[in-house]
Amino acid sequence: MTRNVSLIALAGAMAVSAPASAQDSGDLREEMAQMREQMAAMAARIDQLEGELEDVEAEAVAAKAEAVSAGTAIAAVQETQKEQDSASIEFKGTPQVEADGGWSFKPRGRLQYDAGFINAPNSTGAEEGFGNDVRRARLGISGDMPGGFGYKFEVDVANSDLAVTDAIISYEAGDVDIQVGQFNNFQGLEELTSSLHTSFIERAAFTDAFNFIRRVGVGVTYGAGDVLVQGGVFTDNMDRLSNQNWSADGRVIYIPKLGDAQLHLGGSLHYRSYEDGSTVRYRQRPLVGFTSERFINTGNLGAESETGFGLESAIISGRFHAVAEGYWQNLEMPVGMDDPSFFGGYAEVGYFLTSGDTRGYKGGKFDRTKPANPVGEGGMGSLQINARYDRLDLNDGGVFGGTQDGYFLSLVWKPTDYTMLLANYGRLQYNDAVLPTATGDTSYGVDSFGVRAQIDF
Repeated sequence: MTRNVSLIALAGAMAVSAPASAQDSGDLREEMAQMREQMAAMAARIDQLEGELEDVEAEAVAAKAEAVSAGTAIAAVQETQKEQDSASIEFKGTPQVEADGGWSFKPRGRLQYDAGFINAPNSTGAEEGFGNDVRRARLGISGDMPGGFGYKFEVDVANSDLAVTDAIISYEAGDVDIQVGQFNNFQGLEELTSSLHTSFIERAAFTDAFNFIRRVGVGVTYGAGDVLVQGGVFTDNMDRLSNQNWSADGRVIYIPKLGDAQLHLGGSLHYRSYEDGSTVRYRQRPLVGFTSERFINTGNLGAESETGFGLESAIISGRFHAVAEGYWQNLEMPVGMDDPSFFGGYAEVGYFLTSGDTRGYKGGKFDRTKPANPVGEGGMGSLQINARYDRLDLNDGGVFGGTQDGYFLSLVWKPTDYTMLLANYGRLQYNDAVLPTATGDTSYGVDSFGVRAQIDF
């Protein structure tokens, strides 16, 4: 349109500028030729300007698109930053990451190094003297997922042996928690308390003697108010799955508060069915785990099934705590043989020498002790003394595995929440020991001493 207007204007200008008087035809033709040249030049210039205008418009469109794209990228960065800002990192031994939507992640691990000695009558032939051991060296992860799901996975690499300890998928809905995988069965307070939080270098003798180990299965925990109920069905440990043996375990505890004191009362039931031709063996070390000697031992016994009954009680009041457990293990042997019943149990008292400290307790088991005045914050950490009597009787029904009476003392120093140094002394009195002296004596005493350095995260 701009071009047409320009041409009309030029034509008009030509008409107006034409001379009134007649000119010779030569002058007119020359004039007309010049005007055509001017009009052609002006048309070319108009074409050039229109092209430049189209280029400018294209650049404007491209710039607008880039601006929109940049705005989208900025919005995306801002949204990502917003999501990152919604995550929090809390230090609990190691960084624990928690994010909106129910996500969390935490690396975990522990290292326990033990050393000490045992002293037994020389003529028994038992290995004695100094011993040491990397008792546990675990690495793993745990956390939560959206929808109430959780996970935990740990492996132990102590002494260059790789073994899976916990391998758990969990689901929590209100007061009910469901676990699937490999974990500790519900066989009493001492067994369920983590090795990080026990008051002695090893758990009570019966827990190891009666083969309390982690097994693969499914477990359900219901907790409401002062009552906790646990039950599950299990097969074998992950490294020895037979798919023939199975067990069922249940536990009920009552955990009320009496003023400032925490009370714990409970019982457990265990039943295990063995495949045909199975054998079991009940035996135990003298307090420490760095020796392979067992002075009491039933040897291999034919087994069709076993049934266990446990009772447990504890109280925590300020610096003081007391705990006692008893466990009866009944073995059903093949037809024609007597069915023996064995017993294990212990009683313990403990007291913190440092002000403001108390033994940790959570979820029906002992938990982490957190020093009121840790090292690094102007204090010395927590210092606790403990005394325990431990009994294991493997004599019954024609089986003479021996009896062990242990008298133990421990001193536990926790500089911080995640570090511990522990010293134990134990005097073990044996009757019907499976390692007689040169004179045939099976009743004698063994001294045991052990120390542990521990760190966890």
